[in-house]
Amino acid sequence: MTGPRTGPDRESLPYRPCVGLMVLNARGEVFVAQRLDTPSDAWQMPQGGIDPGETVREAGLRELREEIGTDRVEILAESEDWFRYDIPDDLIGRLWGGGYRGQEQKWLVLRFTGRDADIDIETEHPEFSRWKWVDIEHLPDLIVPFKRSLYVELVTRFRPLARSLAEDGPTT
Repeated sequence: MTGPRTGPDRESLPYRPCVGLMVLNARGEVFVAQRLDTPSDAWQMPQGGIDPGETVREAGLRELREEIGTDRVEILAESEDWFRYDIPDDLIGRLWGGGYRGQEQKWLVLRFTGRDADIDIETEHPEFSRWKWVDIEHLPDLIVPFKRSLYVELVTRFRPLARSLAEDGPTT
């Protein structure tokens, strides 16, 4: 049995405005990386906050530069909807200065136009320990449980774009 939760009340907290980035290579595989600050084997796609005055697309390209060291991409799509997820109770008050209950995200689907060598996760403020390309169908299995339903929805929505790249991509 646990005692009463202390800290901010979930219902009184807003969602953090954020952009999520599904980066696809020429084979239709998705970029994922493992966070430095998470001891589990969870992987995720890049994401980050939208600064005041920034558009979703500006924030997305900035986040790519900050997190994976490159913005060599072409924007293929932007989600029409905002997607929300709540963080677990034990993280409320600890993430993002304690002021949010979760994130509200617009998602961009991007075609990576660079080479793997252009990706450098050892950025000025590293967030990831390693990265890889994965089949879009594996995304929900790789993410932390509290984001899994979001990733299932993203796979459903953006599978056709990934598959079209795979069909048109290189055969080697």
